[in-house]
Amino acid sequence: QVQLQESGPGLVPASQTLFLTCTVSGDSITTKYFYWSWVRQPPGKGLEWIGNIASSGNTYYNPSLESRTSILRDTTKNQLTLQLRSVTPEDTAVYYCARSPPGGWSKGPSPDSGSWGQGTQVTVSS
Repeated sequence: QVQLQESGPGLVPASQTLFLTCTVSGDSITTKYFYWSWVRQPPGKGLEWIGNIASSGNTYYNPSLESRTSILRDTTKNQLTLQLRSVTPEDTAVYYCARSPPGGWSKGPSPDSGSWGQGTQVTVSS
């Protein structure tokens, strides 16, 4: 059974770069047909898809965040990394790492399907 664990700083000063790591066990991040996503949930709001990396290594980003976002992977460590640059207090959220169902989510990431990490709280201080 695949397991995902997010890690990173809980507090980030505004204007800095947020780095989060997702460590995956029970499956390889290069397994075909899956997409590995970063999703966040700001306080009092719904889920927001940040972007994902396919098993091929291709990346896809939310257009509203694309200019500040990079998703990388280390296949030797079976890890994903999220880089979010120039953060502001509006980036405060719980950040999740998730694996899609085979072929991806048809209507966007949903905790009802796929596999999800427990999430990590990130607060951006002004």
